Amino acid sequence: MENNAKIVFETEDGKEELYVLEQTMLAGINYILVTDDVDSDEGDFLILKEIKSSEEDFASYEIPEDENEIRSVVSIFNELLEDIDLEV
Repeated sequence: MENNAKIVFETEDGKEELYVLEQTMLAGINYILVTDDVDSDEGDFLILKEIKSSEEDFASYEIPEDENEIRSVVSIFNELLEDIDLEV
């Protein structure tokens, strides 16, 4: 996995750097697939859902909680990324 954008998230515990592997849109909502380790095929992945903000230059993300939503997004990411097989 090469050429993945690294972004910094501000969390409750400080700052965390994650690599964006892919992004997609479902029902008008932006989702990103991120990992902390792009060099490992066995790394942990997170799906983050963009939350609309009133500030144009600020994006907020959260982990989706709805199981059907997660399954739908995982299915899309599995189609987009041939070398990764995500499981819910």
